[in-house]
Amino acid sequence: MQSPDWRRWRHITKLDPDRPFTPELLEAVFTSGTDAIVVGGTTGMTRSAVSTMLRALQRAPVPVALEVSTLEAATAGQASLYFIPLVLNTNRGEWMGGHQAEALSRILPHFGPFIPWSLMVPEAYLVLNPQSAAARLTEADTALTPAQAAAYAAYAGRILRLPIVYVEYSGTFGDMELLAAVKEGAGGAHVIYGGGIATAEQAAAAGSVADTIVVGNLIYRDPGRLRETVAAVQRR
Repeated sequence: MQSPDWRRWRHITKLDPDRPFTPELLEAVFTSGTDAIVVGGTTGMTRSAVSTMLRALQRAPVPVALEVSTLEAATAGQASLYFIPLVLNTNRGEWMGGHQAEALSRILPHFGPFIPWSLMVPEAYLVLNPQSAAARLTEADTALTPAQAAAYAAYAGRILRLPIVYVEYSGTFGDMELLAAVKEGAGGAHVIYGGGIATAEQAAAAGSVADTIVVGNLIYRDPGRLRETVAAVQRR
C-alpha cells in the first residue's frame, strides 16, 4: 500500500473515538474540504471504539489516518497511515519511547513480517495545555518559553531527524509566538499545530506559521463552521 502524501495536507480534522458521532457530523467532515481525517484521542482509544470509527469512515473522500496512542488502538488494515506520537516535554521516559518499545515487543514476534512500516510516521509532540487530559496523563512540562520550545523542536527535527513536530494545545488556542519559534527551530521537520481552533481567523493565524493545522473540538460544537477553517488555510 502506498503512503498518502501527508506533507501536502494543510488541514486535518481529528475525530475522537471516545466521543459520539452521527451521520450528520460525518457528512459535515466529508463535505468540508479538509485534506485528511485523523482518528485519535487520549482516553477511550479501545480496539472496539477505534474499529467502529474506522468502519464509519470507510467512505471518506480523503485519507484516514490513525494516531496510535495505545496498544489497543493499533488496529491493522483499516487506515491509510499510522502516526506514532512521542511526547518530548516530559520526564517520563515511557512517553518518549518506552510504551512504543513495549508494544513492539509484544507485536513483533507474532506480526513482524506483516507490519506496514512504510505507513508509520513518528511525531514529536509538545503538549502545552496544562488542563488537558494529555498533559495530565504524560505529566508534560507545559510551561515552556518560546526558546525552550524551539530547543525541543531543534532536537526533534535536526538531531533525531523526526519528520513531524506537533504543537498541541488540546482545546485552547495557543501561543503563536511559541509556534513561530518551533517552526524556526524545527529545521526541515513538518510543523503541525492543534488546539482551540474555533474560527477562520484562528485557523488563518495558526496556518500562517504551521505547515498543517488540526481542528477537532469545533466539529462537535459547530460542525457547519468546519469548512470556514478549511478555507482559511487553503487560501494561503
